[in-house]
Amino acid sequence: MKTLAIIPARGGSKGVPRKNIKILAGKPLIAYTIEAAKSASGIDRVCVSTEDPEIADISRALNAEVLDRPVDLAGDLVPTRDVLWFHAARLAEQGYYPDAVMTLQPTSPLRTLGHIEEALDVFVQNPDADSLVSCVQVPHHYHPLSVMKFDKDGFLIPFVDQQKEPLRRQDKIEVFARNGAAIYLTKTVNLKDYIFGGKLVPYFMSFEESLDIDSEADFALAERIMTKREET
Repeated sequence: MKTLAIIPARGGSKGVPRKNIKILAGKPLIAYTIEAAKSASGIDRVCVSTEDPEIADISRALNAEVLDRPVDLAGDLVPTRDVLWFHAARLAEQGYYPDAVMTLQPTSPLRTLGHIEEALDVFVQNPDADSLVSCVQVPHHYHPLSVMKFDKDGFLIPFVDQQKEPLRRQDKIEVFARNGAAIYLTKTVNLKDYIFGGKLVPYFMSFEESLDIDSEADFALAERIMTKREET
């Protein structure tokens, strides 16, 4: 299976300015994703999609290809799917037709080479699958049957209507959540419709590995985890 890895990296970031190239444990944040993807067997090409010249220069210095993203596809509200489909269509015009596209968000520095290769193996072993998403199991106290919301009078009520007494922890079915878009894998022909959908298979990761950096506190936590890993 020929797989194209695309790392979407806008220049703008509201939570942490210049987040994608902010230094984390001695490297630009995006470096962790580029290095893992470049080392992965099964990845045919590693490309960074950006409209930002500085991100482009850093990515090239790390030996990643750069796909120029139009400014109108770099806004906060632009769906990632639109960006991926744009690039897939342009690459097809150049004669490049990958079987699948792996989306790797640069804000997941604890996602490793091993995770990428394992996700590829899961997808290859499920030939009928249309897409793959990395996910975590939802803890029982965040289960849909435990979640609440406000009613019109400002009082808490169950988010999901239950026809009987709330289930015990051991009676709740397992539920799962996407983990900060650490890994998406999509058959290229489906990108015009979705990034994850159709016959969807999971790739499970731990909560620690799923850290998605969105704040200064997340940066600090990631550095502590990385430091601890180096010491062991």
